[in-house]
Amino acid sequence: MDKELRLLSKVAAPTALDTLDDRILSALALRREEAMATRRLVALVALFSLGTGVVAGSAVPQPAVAASPLSPFGPASALAPSTLLEAP
Repeated sequence: MDKELRLLSKVAAPTALDTLDDRILSALALRREEAMATRRLVALVALFSLGTGVVAGSAVPQPAVAASPLSPFGPASALAPSTLLEAP
Protein backbone atom coordinates (compact mmCIF):
# COMPACT_ATOMS: atom_id res chain seq x y z
CA MET A 1 0.00 0.00 0.00
CA ASP A 2 2.89 2.35 0.70
CA LYS A 3 4.13 1.79 -2.82
CA GLU A 4 0.77 2.86 -4.33
CA LEU A 5 0.64 5.96 -2.12
CA ARG A 6 4.14 6.95 -3.23
CA LEU A 7 3.06 6.56 -6.86
CA LEU A 8 0.00 8.71 -6.24
CA SER A 9 2.09 11.42 -4.61
CA LYS A 10 4.22 11.69 -7.76
CA VAL A 11 1.24 12.10 -10.08
CA ALA A 12 0.01 15.65 -10.60
CA ALA A 13 -3.54 16.42 -9.51
CA PRO A 14 -6.05 17.18 -12.27
CA THR A 15 -6.66 20.87 -12.86
CA ALA A 16 -10.41 20.38 -12.47
CA LEU A 17 -9.87 19.75 -8.76
CA ASP A 18 -8.59 23.30 -8.33
CA THR A 19 -11.88 24.80 -9.46
CA LEU A 20 -14.16 22.21 -7.86
CA ASP A 21 -14.74 24.24 -4.68
CA ASP A 22 -15.63 27.35 -6.65
CA ARG A 23 -18.12 25.47 -8.81
CA ILE A 24 -19.79 23.90 -5.78
CA LEU A 25 -20.05 27.20 -3.90
CA SER A 26 -21.45 28.99 -6.94
CA ALA A 27 -24.03 26.24 -7.46
CA LEU A 28 -25.07 26.51 -3.79
CA ALA A 29 -25.39 30.29 -4.09
CA LEU A 30 -27.53 29.89 -7.22
CA ARG A 31 -29.76 27.38 -5.44
CA ARG A 32 -30.18 29.75 -2.50
CA GLU A 33 -31.16 32.61 -4.84
CA GLU A 34 -33.69 30.37 -6.61
CA ALA A 35 -35.21 29.34 -3.27
CA MET A 36 -35.58 32.97 -2.21
CA ALA A 37 -37.16 33.86 -5.56
CA THR A 38 -39.57 30.95 -5.20
CA ARG A 39 -40.61 32.12 -1.73
CA ARG A 40 -41.24 35.62 -3.08
CA LEU A 41 -43.29 34.25 -5.96
CA VAL A 42 -45.39 32.09 -3.62
CA ALA A 43 -46.03 35.10 -1.37
CA LEU A 44 -47.05 37.18 -4.39
CA VAL A 45 -49.42 34.48 -5.65
CA ALA A 46 -50.94 34.11 -2.16
CA LEU A 47 -51.58 37.86 -1.93
CA PHE A 48 -53.04 37.90 -5.44
CA SER A 49 -55.40 35.03 -4.68
CA LEU A 50 -56.45 36.64 -1.40
CA GLY A 51 -57.18 39.90 -3.20
CA THR A 52 -59.10 38.07 -5.91
CA GLY A 53 -61.17 36.32 -3.26
CA VAL A 54 -61.96 39.60 -1.52
CA VAL A 55 -62.98 41.24 -4.79
CA ALA A 56 -65.10 38.26 -5.83
CA GLY A 57 -66.73 38.11 -2.41
CA SER A 58 -67.60 41.77 -2.39
CA ALA A 59 -68.80 41.83 -6.01
CA VAL A 60 -71.83 39.63 -5.23
CA PRO A 61 -74.46 42.00 -3.76
CA GLN A 62 -77.04 39.37 -2.78
CA PRO A 63 -76.67 37.36 0.42
CA ALA A 64 -75.85 33.70 0.26
CA VAL A 65 -78.81 31.33 0.56
CA ALA A 66 -78.61 27.68 1.47
CA ALA A 67 -79.90 25.44 -1.30
CA SER A 68 -82.69 22.99 -0.58
CA PRO A 69 -81.62 19.37 -0.44
CA LEU A 70 -82.00 17.59 -3.75
CA SER A 71 -82.77 13.96 -4.30
CA PRO A 72 -80.26 12.34 -6.65
CA PHE A 73 -83.12 10.78 -8.65
CA GLY A 74 -85.54 13.72 -8.76
CA PRO A 75 -88.52 14.55 -6.56
CA ALA A 76 -89.94 11.94 -4.20
CA SER A 77 -92.57 9.87 -5.97
CA ALA A 78 -95.49 7.97 -4.48
CA LEU A 79 -94.49 4.96 -6.58
CA ALA A 80 -90.89 4.91 -5.45
CA PRO A 81 -89.70 1.43 -4.37
CA SER A 82 -89.13 2.60 -0.83
CA THR A 83 -92.77 3.72 -0.51
CA LEU A 84 -94.15 0.54 -2.14
CA LEU A 85 -92.40 -1.66 0.42
CA GLU A 86 -93.90 0.14 3.39
CA ALA A 87 -96.66 -1.70 5.19
CA PRO A 88 -99.98 0.19 5.28
